[in-house]
Amino acid sequence: MATNAEIFARREAAIPRGIGHSTPISAQRALNAEVWDVEGKRYVDFAGGIAVLNTGHCHPHVMAAVRAQMENFTHTCFQVLLYESYVTLAERLNKLVPIDGDTKTAFFTTGAEATENAIKMARAATGRAGVIAFTGGFDVTVEESLKYLNFLFKADIDPARVAALIIEPVQGEGGFHQAPPELMRALRKICDENGIVFIADEVQTGYGRTGKMFAMEHYDVKPDLITVAKSLAGGFPLSGVIGKAKIMDAADPGGLGGTYAGNPLAIAAAMAVLDVFEKEKLVDRANHIGERITTRLKKMQQRNDLVPIDSIRNVGAMIAFDIVKERGGDTPDAEMTKKVTQRATEEGLILLSCGVNFNTIRVLVPLTAQDEILDEGMEKLERALTA
Repeated sequence: MATNAEIFARREAAIPRGIGHSTPISAQRALNAEVWDVEGKRYVDFAGGIAVLNTGHCHPHVMAAVRAQMENFTHTCFQVLLYESYVTLAERLNKLVPIDGDTKTAFFTTGAEATENAIKMARAATGRAGVIAFTGGFDVTVEESLKYLNFLFKADIDPARVAALIIEPVQGEGGFHQAPPELMRALRKICDENGIVFIADEVQTGYGRTGKMFAMEHYDVKPDLITVAKSLAGGFPLSGVIGKAKIMDAADPGGLGGTYAGNPLAIAAAMAVLDVFEKEKLVDRANHIGERITTRLKKMQQRNDLVPIDSIRNVGAMIAFDIVKERGGDTPDAEMTKKVTQRATEEGLILLSCGVNFNTIRVLVPLTAQDEILDEGMEKLERALTA
């Protein structure tokens, strides 16, 4: 059997370098929150395929649903031959989302496709082209954010030309910072006053990760459209846009969709994922995981024999902390962050970093992970943080 190094050498020759890798691991098999590489080494998975595996690797209910669908058909192209499961899943999601009024759902394949199609719907509904998206780490005040937005309206684009405003309720790659409630209220008001479609990007935050089924449930305002992907189908490629029926219906027939959009195997998996959430109470489990891990992190923060960490934060099981140069300081240490993730791999822990300063460690462990696995992973993380 080939080793990790041998497979990576072949990868260098066959695959472009633009596709990066965060670990030197070649996976052989996985179950729930555990992964084994081609050399037989076992790892605790704190990455979850970048928030894709909220129901864990190979959940038996999800796998059974996909196997059953494979016996019937694997593809028809929904626009050619529709299938009831697509309709049923849309009906279930329409009832779950925190959006007022009649809702509809369209399925796609990737998070990027969901975002593209949400913007396409907003442009069709408003007859406008402009789109405003947010950046940075939510490390400025709400007043500053709104000041910059108003400056944008005055200097670059009139709000009457803006079709959509899109924002992550909790930043993903930006560092797991939550948008303040007062900012969300202000953005909702701006959108209402100017006829702008308010899109919540829940590709990473959706499906129970934040201790609510959707992160927008943490706010007292509601979006017009929500994009979903990642944990929607338990590891199978599926994404979607859920939103107000009037906006969703704005595009003409043929204006939405894709050859593989709403693939029947992924739809079957997504139906099973919703079942698992209900039966195993995974939204509640997310809050338990968040509390258990952050409690341990706060104890680790007090230790002088570990790398300095700061800004421990979580929304449910969307957990992060920053690695800094000095204890009690806030100067980012990107170099040490990279070392910690490398050490974690050596300890048998799959761990990812993120953030605008490249010094944030994020935890996206499956919500189905047992407490013993969580504790084992934290012990490995502790060793990786040893100064």
